[in-house]
Amino acid sequence: MSKLLERPVWTALVSRQAGFADGGLHARRFVPDVGPLASARDDSPESLLALAELVPQTGTLLLLQADPIVMPPGCVAVTTAAGVQMKASRIVDAPVDDRIERLTEADAPAMLALATLTKPGPFAARTSSLGEFWGVKDRGVLVAMAGERMKHAGFTEISGVCTHPDARGRGLARLLSAWVASRIAARGETPYLHAYASNDAAIELYRSLGFTLHRAMYVAAIARA
Repeated sequence: MSKLLERPVWTALVSRQAGFADGGLHARRFVPDVGPLASARDDSPESLLALAELVPQTGTLLLLQADPIVMPPGCVAVTTAAGVQMKASRIVDAPVDDRIERLTEADAPAMLALATLTKPGPFAARTSSLGEFWGVKDRGVLVAMAGERMKHAGFTEISGVCTHPDARGRGLARLLSAWVASRIAARGETPYLHAYASNDAAIELYRSLGFTLHRAMYVAAIARA
């Protein structure tokens, strides 16, 4: 099971989320309106060439994996970063809170707007179709959310955790992260997530919710040279 999350984008797109994939036997990416995450199956020449062919003419793909990233032919790294992968070793019970509501397709524009403002990670027009998303609204306006992104056998990733700047300090990120984690665990799956290694505040928040560091991850946005 540990190896399943070494290349989480690849294993998601060849299993539970194959319906969201572009690509083939050697490399895959999420379809563009879902997000830029992509992965080669391995570092063989065939896989790296297939990954290069998925890179758009303009814009970037985002790679996320435990192995050091080998650049596909004809591509360059626009940005690189160190990340961490965390898995739930215990689940803190999410408090019952009437403010939490299931977000629907009707909320998609507000979700995209909040993610665009707060930048919790790549979030596109249909990212919210990957799993359950939950939010808190203030007078009808979405101010915080959290949801599910990549899915594997026995695992679901928590993602899209963000809070509007005007609503920070209320504990909403903690509330919604705990809520989503408890929903995943109730299905018999293990919640996991990713964060930038430099984001000490987020890492400490997730530690307080029962997550532990699982492994270091490499992150790179790549484009055509």
